[in-house]
Amino acid sequence: MAEHSSASAWRKPLWIALLVLASAVFSLGFACAVPLAAFAAIAALTLSRRDAFALVGAVWLANQIAGFAIHHYPMTPGTFAWGAALGAVAFAATLAAQWVKDHLQQGGGAIAAAAFLTAFAIYEGSLFAISLFFGSGISNFTPAIVRRILAINFAAFAALYLLHRLGVFAGLAKEPPQHRLTARERQA
Repeated sequence: MAEHSSASAWRKPLWIALLVLASAVFSLGFACAVPLAAFAAIAALTLSRRDAFALVGAVWLANQIAGFAIHHYPMTPGTFAWGAALGAVAFAATLAAQWVKDHLQQGGGAIAAAAFLTAFAIYEGSLFAISLFFGSGISNFTPAIVRRILAINFAAFAALYLLHRLGVFAGLAKEPPQHRLTARERQA
């Protein structure tokens, strides 16, 4: 048993490293349209709660570093505030996707789709609410822009989900443990 567990100990760090690397690539290509909701959902579906939050934090940090170092984001209080808001909203999207994973009784693809859609709704809805509250950035929520952000997030999520499924099939990744709440836990 210990031999099996030590042989598979590299799987989780490899998966996390691949996701952070993918986020860096997305950050280079999409700058402020990095698919944080997609990463939140895939992290929630494939990692423990603690590891999912660590991954989303690393993805957010990689995006911020790319933004300031490569895309030359302005060093203003507003830019820093929006960066912090993106991080907070990404954590909220992760938490929401984990809630869906823990509470839905269907299997596989239905949970994945619901987790992704929930993460995206929480992510975009929260950013819209922040924009409304501060009265800035509302113009970034036109139907065309939201559709584009949804398409980017969906494509990223589908690619990452497929990559994980292929990894499971090839024995490079393992199925995440399914924590299903009992009826009593759901009612509490």
